[in-house]
Amino acid sequence: MTLACAHSVSKASAMTLRKTQTHRLPTGEREIAIGGHVAGIDEAGRGCLAGPVCAAAVILPPHLLTEDLGFRDSKLLSAKKRAVLAQLIQREAQVGIALVSSQDIDRINILNAAMRAMAKAVAALPSPPDHCLIDGNRVPGELACPATAVIGGDRLCFSIAAASIIAKTHRDALMQQLHKAYPAYEWARNAGYGTRAHLKALELVGPSPHHRRSFKPLRQ
Repeated sequence: MTLACAHSVSKASAMTLRKTQTHRLPTGEREIAIGGHVAGIDEAGRGCLAGPVCAAAVILPPHLLTEDLGFRDSKLLSAKKRAVLAQLIQREAQVGIALVSSQDIDRINILNAAMRAMAKAVAALPSPPDHCLIDGNRVPGELACPATAVIGGDRLCFSIAAASIIAKTHRDALMQQLHKAYPAYEWARNAGYGTRAHLKALELVGPSPHHRRSFKPLRQ
């Protein structure tokens, strides 16, 4: 029987998480307390104007839950540090990666696309997890295991931070490849985000097939 058990974070606990996440570093405490194979889930590219949304699921082995090797929210790390950690994670952990295209984002909206990418990333893991820790305040409805949403999870949990690193490095590499075909938008630098150069290119040459037509700058 398929389980789809989601534990919502209460307002009080959410406030507590926000207060504490700026005063501490990520740990593996939640994963160890839950026990079994716990997957951290995060996504990258939700706010971009172009390209897919990318999600990653990571099950860290026990020895990576007890030692701080520098897993952090990917936005807090340099590209060089992310690359080094991504190689470590790919080598030592179980990893699942999934993409949802810009066309699907336009069709089902970015929130549903991000949830779908997360569920697909979990399904892409080499072995199914016993529990999932999801960055944010929502849990994908398609998961076949219990899950917990953790606000600011990429700054609290090693496995979510590791998923954040994998999702961003994978998506950035993809946008680097797309830049070669569409250099006007400078995706190698902005990864599809709405920078001044990106918006200027949209004015001059219009959108590409990889742009999200439902997003405000494209609608205008």
